[in-house]
Amino acid sequence: MTPSTSSVVVERRVNASPGRVWESITDLRDMPRVLSGVEKVEVLTEGGFAVGTRWRETRRMMGREATEEMTVTVCEPPERYVTVADSHGMHYVSEITLVPDGPAVSATATTLRMTFTARPSHDRAPGLVARLIGRFGARAVARALGKDLDEIARAVESRV
Repeated sequence: MTPSTSSVVVERRVNASPGRVWESITDLRDMPRVLSGVEKVEVLTEGGFAVGTRWRETRRMMGREATEEMTVTVCEPPERYVTVADSHGMHYVSEITLVPDGPAVSATATTLRMTFTARPSHDRAPGLVARLIGRFGARAVARALGKDLDEIARAVESRV
């Protein structure tokens, strides 16, 4: 990792199988209902969630609204997916992994992990998120990502 690259990793145990968690985290149209920080999602591609799936996600962060276009670059159901976004001179990579927690055949819980990395695109100055990670430490970003994971867990666990 270069000095201008910032990464944050958060994880949470979810009391549901990896398959059920996967269904929730890949249901893009339902995202604004599940995640309080997401105001709108506009799916830009046809078909199911797979490599190449693109969407615009509008979030409110620290009182400001931001819209990013996300693209799935890796999709390995129900184990992990990776998305990328380029915005304001920054390249963002988000990886979500699901690890069964319990007997392999009938896992009744899942460890859900999100890794978020921000680095400058080319030789540009760092964007807002990278500056926040660097200036205020990873704690603020980790808190926001942790809140997302908590809300995902609540949504999945309430659908028992």
